[in-house]
Amino acid sequence: MLPAAAPDPHSLQQAIRRELYSFTLYRLLEAALLCLTVFAPVGLIFGEPLHPHVAAIVAVLYLLAAVSLFVSGRHGRINTQVLLGVGIDIVASTLATYALPGVASGIAMMLLFNVGAAALFLPLRKGLMLATIASLALGVQLLWSYFSNEIIDRPLIEIPMFALSYLAIATLTSLLGQQLRATEALAEHRGSQAANLAEVNELIIRRMRTGVLLVDGDGEIRLANEAALLHLGAAGEGRRMLATAAPALYTRLRLWERSGQQDTTPLALAQDLPEILPRFARLLAEGDQVLIFLDDAELASRRAESLTLATLGRFSASLAHEIRNPLAAISYATQLLEESADITDSDRRLLEIIYQQTRRMNGIVESVLGLARRERAQHEHLDLADFARQFVADYLQSHPLDNDTLGIKTPAGPVPCLVDRRQLQQIVTVLVHNALVYGRMPGEAAQVSVHVHCDDKGAPLLDVQDRGPGIPDTVAAQMFRPFFTTSSHGTGLGLYLAQEMCQANQAELVHIPLPAGGTCFRIRLAGARTIATS
Repeated sequence: MLPAAAPDPHSLQQAIRRELYSFTLYRLLEAALLCLTVFAPVGLIFGEPLHPHVAAIVAVLYLLAAVSLFVSGRHGRINTQVLLGVGIDIVASTLATYALPGVASGIAMMLLFNVGAAALFLPLRKGLMLATIASLALGVQLLWSYFSNEIIDRPLIEIPMFALSYLAIATLTSLLGQQLRATEALAEHRGSQAANLAEVNELIIRRMRTGVLLVDGDGEIRLANEAALLHLGAAGEGRRMLATAAPALYTRLRLWERSGQQDTTPLALAQDLPEILPRFARLLAEGDQVLIFLDDAELASRRAESLTLATLGRFSASLAHEIRNPLAAISYATQLLEESADITDSDRRLLEIIYQQTRRMNGIVESVLGLARRERAQHEHLDLADFARQFVADYLQSHPLDNDTLGIKTPAGPVPCLVDRRQLQQIVTVLVHNALVYGRMPGEAAQVSVHVHCDDKGAPLLDVQDRGPGIPDTVAAQMFRPFFTTSSHGTGLGLYLAQEMCQANQAELVHIPLPAGGTCFRIRLAGARTIATS
């Protein structure tokens, strides 16, 4: 799973700036209301200004400042704009209260909102500082009016009352702002997580090897991943109705909807497309949308085969140990009987058959045990040319060939590779043995050669070639499958195990027909430098 993305600071800033825009719009409304009070006839309701010129100048300048703050509110640092704006609000409110004592309480109440709104954007310490400054400004203005012998009908108790209100609203809105920002950051974080999960899920579904279709109640394909489109072919393009794109699949879907039974037989949607195994499931229990899973029949068969082999390997391993003991006893007893002088020639022939069959049984047991073990490869640096020469020498010494021949062709210099020597020994032994047994023309001796060389890219190659009749295409397509054999004496596990060991060593085993007749099995190994740097 991909890590969840952190909250986007840009989106948080944009949200805060939208709130600041509303605040500046409110300030503009306050300035317009002050101008209306000073210049419009409706202002006579509140009485004549005590200082008309001061009131007019303050109203005009405050309106211009409010317009400027409104226009510039979308740019610059937010904290600076908030502090500047509230500072202007405090100065304008103090002067307006001095010039318009009849509406002083209303102006102080409007300033209460400005202080609270500013604290919403600022830390608690700065919010309390603004509330204190606003309280001191109103207190100084009221005391100045008293000491100036102006007629003031406002009690001094207003100063502590408004100061307490400013401090309280600044504290509450500052804490509320912190909580709102934390909540918005958490929501942004959760939204990023959800978006990431949605992208991961979409990527997983799109890259799944199993085809996935979402079909509605009318039979229209709403969603399809890449694997499903490959199975549908050209019929999956445009507005896709399942009945048109895949009539056979649509028939199975309707059958499943009526009876609830799924047909497990492979289905080919077109002649040039692989067979699939469709599975159906409702997206919602009460809905009419259906998910259709299209499994590649060949892949499903391979998985089933792999599970079968794993189970068979575990079972065969325990069974093989029980077979080897009596098998060894039979083989030993047969050899003792052959040494007896009382055995006739016809009975000796029967004993030879028994001995041969016990050896064959022992080979089958060894193959099954090799299938069950599946040991991991222990890579080591190896000179492939030197290995091939040593292998041929050891094989000729331990396996008399009579009229058959086993040759070797290697370059003069070393051919480095990284491979498990023991497993490579087993692979080449299987290939050479098969070439000597099956790679011969009728009535002729087998001619087998081991050839070490490199391809155009420098990858080391080991070829085992024979001069036999070759392998038919029908056999070549299946010869690497387990338990497939054309001989009544074979187990069908040799080439399968050889290919498995090649894969464990990051190697490739391929069959190459020779133009002049015969067969070549090529092992393509990764070079020592390639593996070391990968």
